[in-house]
Amino acid sequence: MLCFQADVALVTAQHYLAEVASSEDWYLGNILRDDQLLQTALSDHGLSSSRVNWADPTIDWSKFGCVVFRTPWDYFDRLAEFTAWLQQLTKQTRLCNEHATIEWNMDKHYLADLAAQGIPVVPSHFIEQGGVFSLPDLLDAFQLNEAVIKPCISGGARHTYRVNRLNSEEIGSTLQPLLRHESFILQPFQTDILHSGEDTLMIFDGHYSHAVRKRPKPDDFRVQDDHGGSVHPYQPTPQQIELAERTIAACQQPPAYGRVDLVRDNQGHNTVMELELIEPELWLRYHLPAATSFATAIAARM
Repeated sequence: MLCFQADVALVTAQHYLAEVASSEDWYLGNILRDDQLLQTALSDHGLSSSRVNWADPTIDWSKFGCVVFRTPWDYFDRLAEFTAWLQQLTKQTRLCNEHATIEWNMDKHYLADLAAQGIPVVPSHFIEQGGVFSLPDLLDAFQLNEAVIKPCISGGARHTYRVNRLNSEEIGSTLQPLLRHESFILQPFQTDILHSGEDTLMIFDGHYSHAVRKRPKPDDFRVQDDHGGSVHPYQPTPQQIELAERTIAACQQPPAYGRVDLVRDNQGHNTVMELELIEPELWLRYHLPAATSFATAIAARM
């Protein structure tokens, strides 16, 4: 095995392991820029760090003092492999966000847990693995004219669909075979996403750091930049900051770092769309002091 001698492992995927991005690869360039900012801030704390591929079988994870998940953005396509690796990882080193927190946050059923604690979340109906369902009947049952359906374990808007009365039968036919292997979540479509997008607040050690607003491209509802969405600096309201910090505090084991995605629901209220604790993009390049806050949170866990 290779023997790394670094305090912190910054976990990525093989696809993003390059040290330099070409001028055309803006996506990798953004990843490298954020990791460079974090590595500099870790160095200021006296901590060394290495970017490593989670799936590399030659790595001896016990040589790291702490593991921080950064961009392992293929884990949901290799879930069985990732889950097995995660189980072994916890026996060899420390995870910055704890194992139980990561496992809980991997599956969007966590939204039901947050709702049970009084956190306002987008109403969520779960379609469990192994069942048979009629999407038109579900729209009727929940009195929805329009909804979004997506896997409970996913990322990058994989198999995420905007559903209405006209396309629900076709989309249901597409998803039914997938239901043999995974569960899905059905949520009422929040129309303000088309106009304002999502407001994303970054939290380190329970405290708000900075925010961005993610907007979809015209004629789309997905805000991810790999689907044509755009990212903009954003100053959240005090109410949004309070909600984001309260959401993080509702976690059974408060994470060192996380991201809370908020939308205005169809009644105009701030509502949690997603809580990202595994491998959130944190847009450190939009707020340079955030790298120091992140590094400080990591150092505190060590």
